[in-house]
Amino acid sequence: MARLKSSIPAHCILSKTEDTRPYECDGLSLYRTLPPVVVLPENEEQIIAVLQGCKAFNVPIVARGAGTGLSGGAMPHAQGILLGVAKLNRIKSIDLQSATAVVQPGVRNLAISEAAAAYGLYYAPDPSSQIACSIGGNVAENSGGVHCLKYGLTIHNVIRARVVTIDGAVVELGSDAPDSPGLDLLAVFIGSEGMLGIVTEVTVRLIPKPARARVIMASFASVETAGQAVTDVIAAGIIPAGLEMMDKRAVHMVEPFVKAGYDLDAAAILLCESDGTGEEVDDEITRMEAVFRKAGATRLQVSRSEQERLIFWAGRKNAFPAAGRVSPDYYCMDGTIPRRHLSRVLSAIEQMEDEYGLRCANVFHAGDGNLHPLIMFDSNLPAEVERAEKFGAAILELCVQVGGTVTGEHGVGIEKINQMCVQFTREELDAFAAVKTAFDPYGLLNPEKVIPTLARCAEYGKMHVHEGDIRFPELPRF
Repeated sequence: MARLKSSIPAHCILSKTEDTRPYECDGLSLYRTLPPVVVLPENEEQIIAVLQGCKAFNVPIVARGAGTGLSGGAMPHAQGILLGVAKLNRIKSIDLQSATAVVQPGVRNLAISEAAAAYGLYYAPDPSSQIACSIGGNVAENSGGVHCLKYGLTIHNVIRARVVTIDGAVVELGSDAPDSPGLDLLAVFIGSEGMLGIVTEVTVRLIPKPARARVIMASFASVETAGQAVTDVIAAGIIPAGLEMMDKRAVHMVEPFVKAGYDLDAAAILLCESDGTGEEVDDEITRMEAVFRKAGATRLQVSRSEQERLIFWAGRKNAFPAAGRVSPDYYCMDGTIPRRHLSRVLSAIEQMEDEYGLRCANVFHAGDGNLHPLIMFDSNLPAEVERAEKFGAAILELCVQVGGTVTGEHGVGIEKINQMCVQFTREELDAFAAVKTAFDPYGLLNPEKVIPTLARCAEYGKMHVHEGDIRFPELPRF
């Protein structure tokens, strides 16, 4: 503490319980740890000092952005320092010639687009939490959003990152040029969940705002036909700007909250957006309508104005807060599957509702198979908490079993660390650990997350494999 106080202003250090309590968890409130100390540096030099101090005294350190993460990635270490980067919140420059912006990690995702709007540009990745989440956290988790199908995840929209290592050294990953020499360490760093270094500056790619955008809202009588419609759109050679699905429970949860005009009789609805020039959008909308009609859509509604388009999307983007109206707590999962298995997996989740005695609403990025089941429970009832955790684990393991993965954009954190044992072999996990060791040989950056130990995998295997049987044996393995 004495070393901290010698290099960090007193108002940037929090140690009283009443001050550190707000930092005990991120958006996944199931897991909490009270941090002994929270440090809120105001510049890169102070971050360097904190990291050098942690190395000198062998103290773990966990980085935190806006705290909107949903995998426990920013959960503090009980014997470590929580380092928040929220005060590094300046947009340093917008370069119109290269269509890029240089921002600090505490800048909100939406603030980049707001600043670039005057130049007809915007930042494409748009997580549902974009009004609050920060770019540093987006880089840590490789965040996506409803438009990631066409415009990609964070990794496709960041070209350079300035990073401080555990030794206090400053390194530049990526380049302002189209390519950079050597290994692509920027791709390794994006999505590394704070385990490799602390980002202090990010250069993001900006793109021109489309001249026009319209959304089709398509209703279907069953989840199966909606899932097939998703496959049919992609098979027709159409890559929508966004392609999202909500099941009936999600629609009934969201509509009273947002009043977007969703079809309450539908078993599932799709939101499918086209953007581009006016001619491109009109042609693509016509083609998508034809695909949906052939797939068996029971109702089609096309946005007639920009305001109506935003209302359609508001329902999808507010699905998580809307869950708070119908349940004391909810557990938002994040797994990815091949599109062809959408209806099969959703049917299996419906069966799990009976098995675990909990409700589940499904909202997800249908275009790339990134599921976000919302398991509803009451955290005041320990038995429900336990069932919610088991329900979530079963969904993630089902994703793996059909050829998918345990995360799409929320990261692994502490939440999915057991499922890493299911998806990857010990040799693969050891390779991940070797990458971390190359960046952080002392194991101080966000320890005990993402990469499970051999002992953890062995113990988890004992709990979940019984007499050689596996869950859902009828499903094909990848």
